[in-house]
Amino acid sequence: MVERSDRAPLLDWEEVPSAEKPGGTSPTKDRLSSPSNSRALGCSAPGFGWSSEPGGPIASRSVSNADGCSAPPATSGNMLEWCLPKDMDLEGVEFKAIASGSHRVSTDFIYFRKGCYFGLACFANMAVESTVERGARMKSVGILSPSYTLLYRYMSFLEHQVRLQLQSPGHYSPLEAFYEDKRALLPPSGDGVVTVLPANVWSAAINHSMHPEMKITHPAGCMSQFIRFFGEQIMVLWKLALLRRRILIFSPPPVGVVCYRVYCCCCLANISIPGVGVAVPEFRPFFYVNVADISALENELSYVACTTEKIFEEKKDLYDVYVDNQNVKTYRDGLKPLLRLSTADREKYRKLTEQRQMLLYSQEENGDCVSSEEDLFILFFLEQNNRIFQTLSEVAGSPDPTVTQESVRAMGLDPHGDRLFLLHLLEIYGYDTLLVSEQLCCS
Repeated sequence: MVERSDRAPLLDWEEVPSAEKPGGTSPTKDRLSSPSNSRALGCSAPGFGWSSEPGGPIASRSVSNADGCSAPPATSGNMLEWCLPKDMDLEGVEFKAIASGSHRVSTDFIYFRKGCYFGLACFANMAVESTVERGARMKSVGILSPSYTLLYRYMSFLEHQVRLQLQSPGHYSPLEAFYEDKRALLPPSGDGVVTVLPANVWSAAINHSMHPEMKITHPAGCMSQFIRFFGEQIMVLWKLALLRRRILIFSPPPVGVVCYRVYCCCCLANISIPGVGVAVPEFRPFFYVNVADISALENELSYVACTTEKIFEEKKDLYDVYVDNQNVKTYRDGLKPLLRLSTADREKYRKLTEQRQMLLYSQEENGDCVSSEEDLFILFFLEQNNRIFQTLSEVAGSPDPTVTQESVRAMGLDPHGDRLFLLHLLEIYGYDTLLVSEQLCCS
């Protein structure tokens, strides 16, 4: 198999009841698949189990019937039942594809990371008249890919398949056909992480096709909903994202809309000036995480993720910033001043709101269908970030490399209220050789 092939595993999860049915046992590991260097596109049939017991999911083994269907194991918990191809290590993915607390919702979708891959799983919960299944059948159908920007194309298929699997568990032929049909169609490129794009990709004209890799599937107005949800606090998140801080967003299920917030946070930190940011930690979207991801997060210098597990709030060493609803907080004394809005923050938010209103007016009066709020917001923060680093580069190349009040204003920042933010920025992006004018004092 060629490196980064277009093969993609089809995965299936279900709620596993506590009663045991007849059937031969085979370790869950034997039912996983796809080479580590291949693209994983997966569909799920019955296979991931989710435990509604307090304390989170309980690991369990898959039990297979003679027809290849997975029967419930003796222990309640999440389990992977079926997947294609057969040679990929998917250990732990069963706890990512069904979020903790999902028994409270009827449908959901979850973006997540598994090693170097990104996954999308669609979840559904159906009431059944069965004491063995405790009155409810829960399943997820999921896929994996090296790039999360492509996963949205299969959202409707996954939603349809999870409903079919709820009604007719163990019928995998549509999933197998989908895999054989699509595995060679996924582009082999894309690292799945929001990164810097070449400057020539962006122009003053806003166009959907100009930044395809910056997009993810989202309902219309995803970014605008994100900004309306946080209001002026979006400027706080913008600074923290630009500083490459570890940001963890908590919310009870459904988790799909919270995964969109993870994506939106990544968009706040885009820079398109060549060479800027190459030495800083990569701002990596982890999307949904649970307690099984703790060891992975411990080694991350910069990330943004979301969770439904409240226990994470107590793990203060895992994150720099904790977002609960619209409440943005930190336990790092050095970051607490950054949670206060500066005069420049409020001015930028006002301008952003005005631009949005102008766009909406243009759409309504002139029938403008080319521009969108998504493009407007992404471009707004991209231009703001470029403005900061363009000014810093000019100061660094001048005979007097001193950051003055005038240069700070040229960046669109507040010389007083944004002083600490600027000092963090200079250090993180390697501009710490610049001198800072004594006129830049704390407010």
